[in-house]
Amino acid sequence: MTDNSLRSVSIERAGPGLFTATNSRGGTVTFGTGSGTDFTPVELFLAAIGGCSAADVEVATSRHTEPTVFSLTVTGHKVEDEDGNRMSDLVVTFTAAFPDGPSGDRARAILPRAVKTSHDRLCTVSRTVEAGTPVVATVADTTDTTEGA
Repeated sequence: MTDNSLRSVSIERAGPGLFTATNSRGGTVTFGTGSGTDFTPVELFLAAIGGCSAADVEVATSRHTEPTVFSLTVTGHKVEDEDGNRMSDLVVTFTAAFPDGPSGDRARAILPRAVKTSHDRLCTVSRTVEAGTPVVATVADTTDTTEGA
């Protein structure tokens, strides 16, 4: 690992069942527990899988021409069993259309390969999920060291 390989977000409670994630560039996204319209963590997870592949595929196809349609859906089932809660049967489905003509033909021709390459090699998010990368959860020491001083 290198010094520039670390990625991080910080998350702050913004209210009951409401949180704000902030990235190192100052961007924010608010999410919740599902009681309102805000995304839930599972929906953000699905969006991260789709967004990662969308970025890869968009770069590959749009260098030939701008798409007339470019969307995708990411679906999965939330499973609650003896192993705990998790998502299963994750599927990313692309819908893309390109204008008629040689540049559109090239974009259409490379679309399946771009989707496969994103899945097999490029998309950090889905590749991490499929690799089964462990997650470590810890609690920071919040002891006030100034007490009794």
